[in-house]
Amino acid sequence: MYIVTGALGFIGTCLVRELNNRGIENILLVDRLDKSSKWKNFQEIKFFDYIDADNFLEMLYDFPEELADKVQGVFHLGACSSTTEMDMNYLMENNVNYSKTVFEFCTANEIPLVYASSAATYGDGENGYDDESDISQLRPLNPYGQSKQLFDQWAHKQNITPPKWFGVKFFNVFGPFEYHKGEMRSVVHKAFEQINSSGKVRLFKSHKEGYSDGEQLRDFIYGVDAARACVDMLDGDVHCDSGIYNLGTGSARSFKDLVTATFVAMNRPVNIEYFDMPENLRDQYQYFTEAKMDKFSKLLPDFKFLSLEQAVEDYVKNYLS
Repeated sequence: MYIVTGALGFIGTCLVRELNNRGIENILLVDRLDKSSKWKNFQEIKFFDYIDADNFLEMLYDFPEELADKVQGVFHLGACSSTTEMDMNYLMENNVNYSKTVFEFCTANEIPLVYASSAATYGDGENGYDDESDISQLRPLNPYGQSKQLFDQWAHKQNITPPKWFGVKFFNVFGPFEYHKGEMRSVVHKAFEQINSSGKVRLFKSHKEGYSDGEQLRDFIYGVDAARACVDMLDGDVHCDSGIYNLGTGSARSFKDLVTATFVAMNRPVNIEYFDMPENLRDQYQYFTEAKMDKFSKLLPDFKFLSLEQAVEDYVKNYLS
């Protein structure tokens, strides 16, 4: 059996689908069902059972031994991922302390673990995006990023750990099953809707010298690739030690590139309008992210990512359309 927390979220659903594609259906889903349309993701996956995240947390303190013996791996993706969440007490409980309990459960029962960290831990990138650097020097720009940083630091200090564990620093993930995320949806999903409704896409203007409008750069990674990588890390023949790993493509691309690829996939003429970024976002906005992927390449030397254009085409034609 596998356990996936955050299993009905966008990356979680991609990951369960990837397990299904490998013939695995004995999966315990863990999540919180709110009033969004996230419940529709039940229809996209095959699984053994579902449990509410709060009930699962209580279960971890007295997990049945005969059930723990059957768990082959845990993918801990459940967290509040909103970069605008300002309640640090909530983030400490939900993102930090909850993750500690999952980590300790996997340690006690010798279960491999993959958990979701974030590129938000790198802050404005002044210290680079190197997963082999001193993580204590990182300065996140928002409470969400800080919560992920705190747990990374805690996990890194543990002397007794799961048999293998990987903290995955997701960069800018986009892809299927994100329709419930509202304003946190990817630019591709928003662009698809804008193109259908108005024939154009609106992007932030640049407010930083050296960057033209639409040329803000991100390391965009397709959710299907991210899920495949996570499963390979847990189940594959890995060549490196446990620890914290970047998960991007290693190639920064612009928002203009991303939106242009969306127009092309929809067979529509490119029409982009730029508007001013809200004042409250400007101080915590990243203009460049690019994962240093040397460590990951040593871990999974044969892993191949889709190009940005290939990923957008697959997303638009096989899911959004």
